[in-house]
Order: sequence, then C-alpha cells, then structure tokens
Amino acid sequence: MPTLNADYWNQRYLDHDTPWDIGYVSTPLRHVFDKITDKAIHILIPGAGRAHEAIYLHQQGFHNVWVCDWAPEAFAFLRKQAPDFPESNLLIEDFFQLTGQFDLIVEQTFLSALPPAMRPQYVRKVWELQADHGYLIGVLFNEEFSHSGPPYGGNRATYERLFRPYFHLEEWHVATDSIAPRQGRELFLRFRKKSQPDHS
Repeated sequence: MPTLNADYWNQRYLDHDTPWDIGYVSTPLRHVFDKITDKAIHILIPGAGRAHEAIYLHQQGFHNVWVCDWAPEAFAFLRKQAPDFPESNLLIEDFFQLTGQFDLIVEQTFLSALPPAMRPQYVRKVWELQADHGYLIGVLFNEEFSHSGPPYGGNRATYERLFRPYFHLEEWHVATDSIAPRQGRELFLRFRKKSQPDHS
C-alpha cells in the first residue's frame, strides 16, 4: 500500500492519474448549489482536487469559498479556470490541521481517499469546523471495492455509524441524479451539525 501523503497525491495529479475526477461539477451537488440563495455563506471543500465544485460556485457568485488540498498541483486547474479566485482561499495544507468555522462543508471524493481507519477522525474534524447549525452535503460511494484503494468504498450502514453521533441525518438516500457511470452507486447526504456529539 502506498504512503498516502502530500507527495503521493501531488504525483497523481502530475501524472494525470485521477480516475475519480469526472471533469466538471458533480450533478447532485450542482443541483443543491443552485438552490442556495445566500451567496455570502462560508463554504469549505476539503480534499478538493481540481476543485470543479469550487469553480462552479465561484462562477455563480459565491465569494466565500475555501478549498483545501495538500497537493499543490491539484490547484493548477482551478487557477487556470478561475484566475480571479482568491489565492488566500486556496489552502494547501493538511485538512486535519485546519481551523475556522464554515456554514457549509462539501464532501466530494475526499472521504473515499482516506484510509478507512481515518474516517472517525474526518467526521470529528468536519464537526469541529462547522459553524453552529452548519451543514455537510456531499456524495459517497455506495459500494465496497475489491481493490485495496484508494479510493475506498463503503455502505450506508457503515457511514451511518460514523456520522450519526455528530449530525442530524436530514437527507440520506441513493442519489437519483448521478452521472451515468455512477447511477445507483452514490449516496447523497445532507447532514446538520449537532450542538454536541451524542455517543449514547
């Protein structure tokens, strides 16, 4: 198994070895973005990669969007497609070291890039970074993979055990508007932060 550090991911982008990248904003997420009327909310996209979602949001007039990835090469595409995207909002660092408060955090292929043993740490960090009553939205793979990863798959029951102590699972179903190759293979989530974790 490779060492999943910044050098590993940066080389993947340099080699154009990014099969998870569909080349544009994810359809289920775009449909949610199009319904948000408050374009001043603070949005974080961790593990953003080429950041198609951030580019789309920026083009739609959202001016408080931050993207985090520890592979510098990942943001080359964003800089080319959205040259006026604030450089200060490109966070080339470890997600688990981030600070701040965000109204909306967007999950798009980041959890699947993390070894499963790190998933509890991810969920806790998302909860910490969210403002009171903040939301996590995103899509997750709804299948287990035979390869060793990344990406790593999962199923609804496994995800629920991770998220339920920290979030109200307000919307949680198989995505109906995924791209054709992912039809039936993605779960859409819209989870609201709990004021305190509940491990009972």
